[in-house]
Amino acid sequence: MLPNQQVIPSTPTSSDESEPQMRIIKVCDLLGDPQLKIPSYQRPYKWTTKNVSQLISDICKHSDKSSYRLGTIVLHQEGDFKNIVDGQQRIVSLALTIRAIQANCLDRIKDEDLKLRLNKLHESLLNPEISSEIAQYNVQENYRVLNRLVSRPEFTEQNIEFLLDHCKVVSFTLNNVSEAFQFFDSQNARGKDLDPHDLLKAYHLREFVETDQALKLKTVETWEESNTKDLAHLFSNYLFRIRQWSRGDSARFFNKDEVGVFKGVNLESIQSYPYLQQLTIAHHWIDHFNNQHERKIDRNTKGFPFHLDQIIINGRRFFEMTSFYQVRVKEVTPETEWSMNAADESDSIDIAWRSNLTPNAERIIDTINTYEGKHRTGDRYVRTIFDSLLIAYYDKFGQDDLSLAIEKIFIWSYSLRLKRYAVQLASMDNHVLENNLFRKLNNSIKPSDFTHCQLDTIETLNSASNIGEIVTLFTEMHYYASN
Repeated sequence: MLPNQQVIPSTPTSSDESEPQMRIIKVCDLLGDPQLKIPSYQRPYKWTTKNVSQLISDICKHSDKSSYRLGTIVLHQEGDFKNIVDGQQRIVSLALTIRAIQANCLDRIKDEDLKLRLNKLHESLLNPEISSEIAQYNVQENYRVLNRLVSRPEFTEQNIEFLLDHCKVVSFTLNNVSEAFQFFDSQNARGKDLDPHDLLKAYHLREFVETDQALKLKTVETWEESNTKDLAHLFSNYLFRIRQWSRGDSARFFNKDEVGVFKGVNLESIQSYPYLQQLTIAHHWIDHFNNQHERKIDRNTKGFPFHLDQIIINGRRFFEMTSFYQVRVKEVTPETEWSMNAADESDSIDIAWRSNLTPNAERIIDTINTYEGKHRTGDRYVRTIFDSLLIAYYDKFGQDDLSLAIEKIFIWSYSLRLKRYAVQLASMDNHVLENNLFRKLNNSIKPSDFTHCQLDTIETLNSASNIGEIVTLFTEMHYYASN
């Protein structure tokens, strides 16, 4: 789906000048309106190649439907012009798409009327002056990508006609600029963006296969019973960052533009590619095993063998995966503030691994849980690195060499605290990507591949106060040598 895409029900057009005039209009009528104008107060054009690629993908995917909504725009009628208050990103992208179609597709279009319409529309397209370097770059890059996409043979004449006549927007026009912005704000307030995990819930409920429909209600009930803040922490602070960092990608913010990280494959509808065979076998075998009559006797059911970096199986398995990692995160990080509030569930969480740690690893855990400066924002970022990599290690190797792994993870993550006086979000992200132990773990076949990696000794201390216990640990472990 495109960013902010939504369906707005039709409502009667008001005759009161103070009320917004609502119309549902075709893309061809929207772009052919010579009154459209981007006012100077608008932010720069920021849609990226990912957004315009999704636009073309959606057009092709839905071109067998009678109509397809591309969201809402808000306009301010000022004399002979309609200033775009909301919807600039989409309108400019659509205009670029028409320019690309007109430049690349006319020779293969058989319908002469369609050719004439495209030429006429091209002449009346919005052509704003763009001074921002960011906007200029995005326009150029997006236009290059659009040229490639519409030139492909699978982008057909039917897709072009569908875009012009069956893709529509809901347009609200107001005569007063203050009222236009008030309306824009009120629309955003009423239609406040869902949290990313709620967007994922909606997506994966739609992905339920027919045979799993009976489980959907129970799945929704289980999800709704979870605290929404807990789910937000689970995804933004752990699952998202671990998946991103394991791939070598930045992981600063988990927002609606990043939900694709948790969208994968629908095993019922995707082709049987060779790379999916292992996943398909596990998916169906687990169900087969659990549904055998013998399970009513021995109650020996098996859960799906989830891994943090696996391809997501859409639908039911996504919700099972979420529940699985709600428990796993609590197992590995029961005391951390970044972990979920599980005080009322602590009896059901198995943290027996703590009793098997070496004295050195136990001291590390106790120290990072208690040292005086642990509540500062920067220290919390450092703890996020530690917790995330510990979760990833435990998820891959369990308790094997866990004490050695804790030592290695501690030195690597908390070296950031010793090197920097101020640790910010960008500092955390950059520290991971510059010497990425998540990727090292991802490529490890056995625990020693990870625990034997070499780390640098800290030679210069440039850190905040109240971390004396951390410095002591570094010194005793021979990773900091004071002058």
